[in-house]
Amino acid sequence: MKSLSKTMSEIMKQQNFEPAYRQMMSQVLKDPEIAAFLKKNAQNLSPQAIDRGEAKLYEYYHEKQLVSKGTATVAPGYSPQLVINAGQIDVTYVPTKKLIEQQHQAHIKRLVSSINMPKFIRNASFDHFYIDDTHQTETRNAALNAALDFVEQYSASDFRPGLYLYGRFGVGKTYLLGAIANEIARQKGVATTMMHFPSFVVEMRNSIKNNNLGQKLDAVKKAPILVLDDIGADAMTTWARDDILGVILEYRMQEELPTFFSSNFSMAELQDHLAVNVRGDSEPVKASRLMERIKFLSREYEMAGANLREKG
Repeated sequence: MKSLSKTMSEIMKQQNFEPAYRQMMSQVLKDPEIAAFLKKNAQNLSPQAIDRGEAKLYEYYHEKQLVSKGTATVAPGYSPQLVINAGQIDVTYVPTKKLIEQQHQAHIKRLVSSINMPKFIRNASFDHFYIDDTHQTETRNAALNAALDFVEQYSASDFRPGLYLYGRFGVGKTYLLGAIANEIARQKGVATTMMHFPSFVVEMRNSIKNNNLGQKLDAVKKAPILVLDDIGADAMTTWARDDILGVILEYRMQEELPTFFSSNFSMAELQDHLAVNVRGDSEPVKASRLMERIKFLSREYEMAGANLREKG
């Protein structure tokens, strides 16, 4: 595809075009930004350089008009800028504020990776967490304040425990954790991995067949911030409890990496749940070891209130 300046140069060579061209260039040179550019660089541009640069000046003028009208340009998302290149007038294209913001928002969204998580977490925010008179409760407010405090105080060099949110279905536990992840990405530029733990266990079991279990487990356990959603929702095999959950928690405790949990169980109830495997065997010591790690990595907050999913 020919550049606009090259096309203009070819048109200029056509017969009987000179008067119309000169009239058009007179209009171009009266443009305030072009006039200011030429004045600013008067000592750096010879008359010959200005003559040779007329096509570039027109390109800048034309593209600027398209941008102001919201019309498609030669470089969508970029605006023209006049520069001096080796003593000659040239046009470069720089990202618009709109494009920069779009790229920034896309980068933020990439920082929050999810594994089998609901779509609503993508746009979860503290601003949309229900705290109106109808739905707010003392426990939900306490959890929100703890979440806000974590984001404000977070530093990669200073370990802070995450939150262990528990309560019945639909009280906003997962949404609040999603809001934390999105806000950490926006304010701190830190990546969070969120995963629905029961589904993750199934995925890990399937990974054995593909011989990539270790790679996936490493990626999760080393995440700068990790959210384990719906922990305790299903009865666990000894393998899932000790070789998956146990490995993740042990690594994160040793490395002091913030970890968040959501569950229908309180910590005390989760310990009883983890003590019994799918075969009905009781293993309280192993459950206690896991809970020691969960208690190190997080602080417990109950969330009670109406089912927000019914609110819709």
